[in-house]
Amino acid sequence: MIASRQEALALDRDDPLAHLRERFELPDGVVYLDGNSLGALPRATPACLEEVVKREWGQGLIGSWNEAGWAQLPARIGDKIATLVGANPGELVVADSTSVNVYKALSAALVMALAKRPQRRRILSERHNFPTDLYIAESLARQYGCELVLADVPEQIPEMLEQGGIAVMMLTHVNYRTGRLHDMAALNRQARREGVLTLWDLAHSAGAVPVDLNGDDADFAVGCGYKYLNGGPGAPAFVWVHGRHADTCRQPLSGWFGHAEPFAFTPSYAPAPGSSRFLCGTPAVLAMAALECGVDTVLAAGGMHGLRRKSLALTRLFIELVEAHCGEHGLELVTPRDEALRGSQVCLAYADNAYPVMQALIAHGVVGDFRAPDILRFGFTPLYTRYVDVWDAVQELARVLDSGSWRQARYHRKGAVT
Repeated sequence: MIASRQEALALDRDDPLAHLRERFELPDGVVYLDGNSLGALPRATPACLEEVVKREWGQGLIGSWNEAGWAQLPARIGDKIATLVGANPGELVVADSTSVNVYKALSAALVMALAKRPQRRRILSERHNFPTDLYIAESLARQYGCELVLADVPEQIPEMLEQGGIAVMMLTHVNYRTGRLHDMAALNRQARREGVLTLWDLAHSAGAVPVDLNGDDADFAVGCGYKYLNGGPGAPAFVWVHGRHADTCRQPLSGWFGHAEPFAFTPSYAPAPGSSRFLCGTPAVLAMAALECGVDTVLAAGGMHGLRRKSLALTRLFIELVEAHCGEHGLELVTPRDEALRGSQVCLAYADNAYPVMQALIAHGVVGDFRAPDILRFGFTPLYTRYVDVWDAVQELARVLDSGSWRQARYHRKGAVT
């Protein structure tokens, strides 16, 4: 653990990834630790969007679907993301939102599972999985006459797989509330032995921790474009299917861009080969262009392993400093200390008062976020988060807690987005 701000600055001077911060617009006087909710703006994005709007759209008009390669954006960006998550070229496409892609992938998995073992009618997930995944699973369970069963803690998942009756296991690789990282390879191996298909949500993984979908033998995966991939608010998501399923699975939203020949305009649907069948409607070109800029910032790091090393160093330092400087205030660490089980975030529970504490922090220039009912959540994006940011954030957290400034009424008022 470091003992001064000067030591933190020294770590930044020696950081081989420090130059990547220059690729982002970051406000002066702000420590941004919320890239796990919304990634920072890449400096290249405004000029890129201006090019797409003014030249490709403004001058090229409809011809840009061919001349500027708009129609190929889902596959082109998908291939870039594929290199970050252990997928092969052509296996991953960018489309729609994470919620929509969960619906498509989980439905495809259920149809496959039920066709092979119709007596298995359970979807396994975690009680503290991200709510949209559970809401979609509830909806599909009703649709297919299945049951959604939930593990209360991760340690229950292997036992529940052994109990039988599971058709699909749907998990988020890094839990949004705790930052806990699942052992994807081990759970996939067990699921394969039990004849269970797997669906992984990589919303808090892609661009933050190494992922090897093929090496770990997953079946389906989805992910988010606006967190660690820096694609902008509401950026398109992505969906991946293992090659062994790509030409046989059927997703339910059979829109025209997922057709084998979209411009044949036939009245009946024929799915495109491979993962392209998971496309649906017309690609959102402006949003895709912004996402590509964001993905390029991650690719500039030259691989996920350097990012992972820095991520672990940042989160380790944050935990050590919080315990050294804020230990008397009753904060509870809910993120695993074991680095093999930790994503790129640190979550602290502060019963009843997490929301106003976070609002006071934000007012003083340290941006994290709150997750109900009691979680202070801090995300660490190695592309632009510095060691001195960690030092400054903890010092400000200590000041907020020591002074009790969070008790002011203004910090208790909640907006539409918390």
